[in-house]
Amino acid sequence: MAELVGKAGVFTLRKLLPALVAERRVDHVVVCGDGATGGSGLGKQHAGYLRKLGAGTVTTGDGAFIKKDIVELFPTSPWLLRPANYPEGEAPGKGWRLVRVGPVLLGVMVLQGQAGFSRTHLENPLRAFDAVLERMRAEAAPARPLVFVDFHASTTAEKRTLLAHVDGRAAALIGSHGRVQTADALVSAAGTAFVSDAGRTGSRDSVGGLDPAMRVAEYLTGVPNWAKDADGSLELQGCVVEIEDSGRARSIETLRLPCAEVLRD
Repeated sequence: MAELVGKAGVFTLRKLLPALVAERRVDHVVVCGDGATGGSGLGKQHAGYLRKLGAGTVTTGDGAFIKKDIVELFPTSPWLLRPANYPEGEAPGKGWRLVRVGPVLLGVMVLQGQAGFSRTHLENPLRAFDAVLERMRAEAAPARPLVFVDFHASTTAEKRTLLAHVDGRAAALIGSHGRVQTADALVSAAGTAFVSDAGRTGSRDSVGGLDPAMRVAEYLTGVPNWAKDADGSLELQGCVVEIEDSGRARSIETLRLPCAEVLRD
C-alpha cells in the first residue's frame, strides 16, 4: 500500500501491479487513492479504475470528499473507505470493512490523524481505533479478524503514538499522507508490522508527486496550485506485509520498483 499520485501513479500501478501480485503471491491489495485524481482527492472514475486494476480495498484520507462525484459512490461500495473517525451516521460510507481472504477474515480500517489538518477536525484516532476494533470483532465472531490499519497522518510522532496504542492488537499499521517512504519499517515484539509512511506511487522526480516548478511557485507566492502532477522517473512504492493466521505479522518489506515505461498522454 502506498498513496497513488495523479495519472502517473495510476499508470505505474497498471504497469507493475499484476507482476508484483503474481510474484509475491499477494492475497489482498490495499491502495491509498487520496491523491489519484490530479494529485488531490479521488474521482469516481478513478476509484472504479483502481478497483479494476486489482485493488481489493481503496482507502482515502483528508481528500476523501474533495471530488464531489465520489460522494455518491461511498455508500454503495464497501471496498471504498473514508477515515473511520469521520462522524458515524453523518459522513457517507464506512471507514472499515471485513473481507474474506482465504481461510481468514481481514479487517481493514482507515484512520486520519489530528495534527496538521486545518480543513478537517476528526475524532481522536486512538479512541476511533478502539471503537472500530470492537465492532469488527463483534461482526466477525466467532472468528477473530486480522486487522490492517491505514493511518493517514502528517507527523511521525502521531503515527508512533498510535502504534504504541494498537501494538499487538493490529497486525499492521501502515502510514500514509506524507508521500515520502520512510526507513523505519519493523515488526514489533507483540507482532504488529509498522512503517511511518509507505511512500507514493507515481513520479520520483517530483514534490509529493506534483510538478516541482509549480510547488516552488506556490511557496514563493503563497497562492495554492495543485493543477499539475509530475510524470518523470515513475516508481511504484509501498510495502508487502506477511501476516500469520494467528493475527501476528511475520514480516514487512518496503518496495521501490521503477517503471521502465514512459507515461504518454
